[in-house]
Amino acid sequence: MMASSVFQDKYQGSKKDRLCSFNLAALPPFLFFSLLLATILTLFILYSPSIPPLGLTPNPHPHRLHKDEADDCDLFVGRWVPDLRGPSYTNSSCRTIPESKNCFLQGRPDRDFLSWRWKPERCELPRFDPKVFLETVRGKTMAFIGDSVARNQMESLLCLLSQEETPVDVYKDSEDRFRTWRFADHDFTLKILWSKFLVMGWETAINGTFSGSFELHIDRVDETWASELPGIDYAIISTAHWFFRKIYVYDGSNLTGCVYCSEPNVTSFGPEHALRLALRSSLNHIACCESCKVGLVTLLRTFSPAHFENGTWNTGGMCSRTGPYAEGEIGLQESNEWHFRNIQVEELVRVALAGDRRRQRFGVLDVTRAMLMRPDGHPGKFWGNKWMRGYNDCVHWCLPGPIDVWNEFLMSYLRKLRRSSR
Repeated sequence: MMASSVFQDKYQGSKKDRLCSFNLAALPPFLFFSLLLATILTLFILYSPSIPPLGLTPNPHPHRLHKDEADDCDLFVGRWVPDLRGPSYTNSSCRTIPESKNCFLQGRPDRDFLSWRWKPERCELPRFDPKVFLETVRGKTMAFIGDSVARNQMESLLCLLSQEETPVDVYKDSEDRFRTWRFADHDFTLKILWSKFLVMGWETAINGTFSGSFELHIDRVDETWASELPGIDYAIISTAHWFFRKIYVYDGSNLTGCVYCSEPNVTSFGPEHALRLALRSSLNHIACCESCKVGLVTLLRTFSPAHFENGTWNTGGMCSRTGPYAEGEIGLQESNEWHFRNIQVEELVRVALAGDRRRQRFGVLDVTRAMLMRPDGHPGKFWGNKWMRGYNDCVHWCLPGPIDVWNEFLMSYLRKLRRSSR
């Protein structure tokens, strides 16, 4: 399991040049498996408890750290335990909660799902402190890059920070997919840059009617976020849920395969392979960004599981549980969500080890294990959608709710990053 490590450049010059020059998605089989073996060995080294996380040195004064600040603690392995303190904000104290995530406004009657906190096995996860967070990011710009679940995390962070300073809404596009907020007292800018696949992808139309299938171009990153990258200090990227549909995958003008199709002369991909290719292309673009700021921090947020029961989103699936799973109730290693998470971590490790002359940093917000245990945290039927009555939202998360722990992970990462830079 990967701790909230800070990945720094260990390989200089020619290593990065090779990363930026070659199409790693098209490696010959023998080179691919050589790279895979190297990655496995690297992961073994990274995960060894006897070796400090990559890019960090042992603290010379460990007694001066609180238990929750230990660099060798894996925050992402733990369990949910009862917590009677309640959330850090309410739907009254945070005025920016969108109606679709404001589960109490939409009539959710139970509140027990708010009475849990994440407890790592070997340390404590600090409660979110908006004052500390805002001081840490003073003068910086942070962007969440991804789909509506990425936006969900940004909305959570907005609520947490608004308990210290009221943000100002300074930009919203016509479709409310791109949004910018300013915390003027701390000169901090918070953005959501919406992208379904991170690379270029669009729904195909037949005779003017959308077909439900998509074209995905793995060789072209989505310029709507890539054009903003040079002005960003912290990029939190994520993608996954849009890959569970029929997708034709292109590399340049070449159709290389298809997800959820059985067509003659077209290679059939699983969604996980399309995800890998899209994520690889996106991470390569970030690592090779010559116009980006020195010290750009890129964090990959791992797969956030949905919890539909007795059907899918459009076949009557629901999520009506009111408490978390115990760890023994989920088949972690066998789950598709864990497989997706592993692919994401592998791609992050690959690009981090390739190095960067501009001292970029890469890290992971590994939320998958914790969120697999929280079937109770989704809006379910309490999301107030007037155009899709009868459908349940078991993908996004109520605010306040379990998703707030993602930003506690984020705050801990930023604190560790600050300590390692001293």
